[in-house]
Amino acid sequence: MAGYNKRLRAALPLVKRMIRELARDSDFWTDTVGITDSTPVPCGMSRPTVKRSNLAGWAGYGHCASHSRFFWGLRLYLVCTPTGMPILWALANPKLGEREVLAAMLEVDAKLVTRREGILLISDKGFASKAFEQELAELGIELLRPAFKREKQRSGEPMLKKVRQLIESVNDTLRGQLDLEQHGGRTFAGVAIRVAQRVLAMAAGIWHNHQTGAPVTRSLIAFDH
Repeated sequence: MAGYNKRLRAALPLVKRMIRELARDSDFWTDTVGITDSTPVPCGMSRPTVKRSNLAGWAGYGHCASHSRFFWGLRLYLVCTPTGMPILWALANPKLGEREVLAAMLEVDAKLVTRREGILLISDKGFASKAFEQELAELGIELLRPAFKREKQRSGEPMLKKVRQLIESVNDTLRGQLDLEQHGGRTFAGVAIRVAQRVLAMAAGIWHNHQTGAPVTRSLIAFDH
């Protein structure tokens, strides 16, 4: 078992590459509309676990507003197409700001961003900031998010509710069908590869369904057995 886990952790670069290759090999790769959000990746449920965990320094306490709960662990950040195909993803300490993490993701994959023109990135209010939106605009990215109460209705806002449901359903797929929160990782490398496995499984399912003309590209029911 120890040998398997060692080989599994060593395979992380390969798994990350395969996620990208599957996205690149689909029609969704050229989609200029992206959806971004984050979801909790709990890594410990008790105080003693937190104290002795090898994830100290990486993981932290965070709050999941959609489920009204606190957790200790990491956050998975996703930038995916409206079909759910993951384009960018990252794990981060939940205490880090959402804008900070997204900016780092875009910086790491700067070449990917510069190859695309007129990107529309849909997010929630957590990414709101005039300075951040200006930074994105300089990269050729328009941020579409819900307006605050004192703001005027933003362009394209009426379509946001349906699109936000899409990213929530992507997170539900990762949590429900792919057991994201039951990853079993005990070190950062262990958590990273196990989360990557689940992102790869979702990408592979979407790619396969698209290739075979399945009516719902993100349905993983056929792979559940």
